[in-house]
Order: sequence, then structure tokens, then C-alpha cells
Amino acid sequence: MADKVVLKKYSNRRLYDTERNSYVTLAHVSDLIKQGRQVEAVDASTQEDVTACVLTQIVLEEAKKNNLLLPVPLLHLVIQYGETILHEFFEKYLQQTLKSYLAYKASLDEQFTKWLDLGVNLTGAAQEVFQDLPFLKPRADLFSKPTRQPKKGNR
Repeated sequence: MADKVVLKKYSNRRLYDTERNSYVTLAHVSDLIKQGRQVEAVDASTQEDVTACVLTQIVLEEAKKNNLLLPVPLLHLVIQYGETILHEFFEKYLQQTLKSYLAYKASLDEQFTKWLDLGVNLTGAAQEVFQDLPFLKPRADLFSKPTRQPKKGNR
């Protein structure tokens, strides 16, 4: 299975997957991308690269389902400034920002999982430290488990 799937886009807006030799929907293309595959779409008659158009259609379909993808003020700016300023921003900065965010999130998730996997009982460790240090013994009871049973009575 190749990393890149080549699609042909016909004038009737249908997409043809050259790997599967069948017509596919935008949802199928979206699933391919979510699986980590790269997609390239070309116009069937002109051989022009229309990948950005197809991917934008997928994003718009997702926005329709959720009724919100991007904040309205940002959409106004995209329309207002069009290709002048925003093209450079999207191409250079937004992509790198998203990649950095995803890498940072993955590293935090990994670190948190390691902490959970360690299963260190800090209460027990703290008790040992306090027992070994005589000047902290009066505070050792802060880390001990309660031994008293709650009193039963009227509330």
C-alpha cells in the first residue's frame, strides 16, 4: 500500500481512487487522511493539481456537521484579506504552529502516562522521609492515613 493515494476529480465532481479503481466519497478521502495517508487530487481532463480544493471541501463538510470549525471573526479576516496576507500566514506559520502544538501535546500525554504507570505511592514515600528526618517527625502525621472511624451521630 503506497503512502500517497492519487485521486482523479471529474467534471461531475466525482472522485476516482486510482489505487482501489473505484469512485469514492469525501468521507472516504477524509478517512484515508485520518489513517495517515497522503492524498493527491488531479483534474481528470487537465491534469491540474486540485488537492487543495478537495481538502477544503472536506474541511467545509466537517464544518457543516459541527456548525463551527473556525471562529466567525477569523472567517471574516480570511475573506477580507484573501490571498494577500493570509496565504503567507497559513503556509508558513499556521502549519508550523499546529505541528508544534501536536508534538507538545503528544509529549505531555506521554509524560502523564509515565507518571500514571509509575504508580508511586507518595504518601508512603513521604512517611518514610519524615521518619528518617527527626526534625520533620512532628509533621509526619500529615501524610498518614486516617485511623479514626468517623463518629456516627446526628447531622
